[in-house]
Amino acid sequence: MHELSVCQALLRQVETIAQEHEACGVDKIVLRIGPLAGVEPKLLQDAFPIARAGTVADGAELVIESLPLRVRCDSCGAESDAAPNRLLCGACGDWHTRVISGDEMLLASVELLT
Repeated sequence: MHELSVCQALLRQVETIAQEHEACGVDKIVLRIGPLAGVEPKLLQDAFPIARAGTVADGAELVIESLPLRVRCDSCGAESDAAPNRLLCGACGDWHTRVISGDEMLLASVELLT
């Protein structure tokens, strides 16, 4: 399960943040994930309790927020929402588009315990 290794990498980053702020623990982690990020949010949520055990985030809540998939059209320059399997311009319908949002996984916030 690739999501477990993603959780472990996330928790290494969270532990670094907690150490920098001299926190004794982590209460909540908020992630923002786009539909093309290559991570399945449900599997990530399922793997999180296993990965957090024994870390500074043991007992922390993981909140996952969805990011929209947006494209910019190379033909008309418009930006619009798109579907993962249909990256067409919402303005002119052209298929010459570039993904500008929705392929990322971002650590949005960490609530620390002091």
